[in-house]
Amino acid sequence: MKSRIIVAACFMAVIFHGCATAPPPPPPAPALAPPPVPKIALVLGGGAARGFAHVGVIRALEQEKIPVDMIVGTSVGSLIGAIYADTRSSFELEVIAFKLEKDDLFDFSIFSSATGPVKGDRLENFVQAKVRKKNIEQLSIPFSAVATNLLTGERVVLDKGPVGRAVRASSSIPGIFTPVSYRGMTLVDGGVVDNVPVDVAREKGADIVIAVNIGKDVVNKDVSNILDITLQAVNIMAYEISKFKAQGADVLIEPDVGGVATMDFTRKEYCMRAGIEAAQRMMPELKKKIALWVAQQQAVTNQ
Repeated sequence: MKSRIIVAACFMAVIFHGCATAPPPPPPAPALAPPPVPKIALVLGGGAARGFAHVGVIRALEQEKIPVDMIVGTSVGSLIGAIYADTRSSFELEVIAFKLEKDDLFDFSIFSSATGPVKGDRLENFVQAKVRKKNIEQLSIPFSAVATNLLTGERVVLDKGPVGRAVRASSSIPGIFTPVSYRGMTLVDGGVVDNVPVDVAREKGADIVIAVNIGKDVVNKDVSNILDITLQAVNIMAYEISKFKAQGADVLIEPDVGGVATMDFTRKEYCMRAGIEAAQRMMPELKKKIALWVAQQQAVTNQ
């Protein structure tokens, strides 16, 4: 009996002692908010055969795990951009690009049209065959092709409707391709007004813009026919516009493809390698810009 009393007393002492001295349980730690993620846009400029450099840039971005949330392209930039926006794979893009030949895109008419010797049907059919999603709205990555309204001079952003028709319109070099009739407009190459359309990416909400300019060097001493003359004139015009437009990018990548002629489809590997190297050179700057954006957003959140 005595032992039971001692045990009970000890038990009560422990209870009262614990109640008197035990600290309250700590509040649950607040859940940490995930770091903000910037919306990154890839802007691909025009430049015909030099556009194979875009493929190299995309491969480098994938290797460094830089996400692409939006693609805006002009001319050949719209062609490469549309294929990547569909596949979301640089490997598949490279396979298609290495098989691409001039005759896949240029259907010169035996009877030259008064509005351009290249009809453009072949280019549109090529895109329709290679891009699995037929409408821009269905692509894996949000995509826009930039064209020019020939009758008004206005920039036209094609972000809905058939992918093939949008790429064809964006790539219809005036004087070479027959202009495209689309939605009541007469459209030609977007490079006439915006060869590196950084401003379109900004308007669509991009936080960080990576622009790729493949038209920096316009020197061409081999101009011997009307086709060469027209292409060279367009290149000069596009370059002058790009000098100002591209300045709005956070990171500007300029592959060294100045020695590649506009219609030279024999130097694909060279252009791709130039794109990879140019992107790798700018990678520290790109990662710095991303980190700075994240830090700024976190600072605003913590205020």
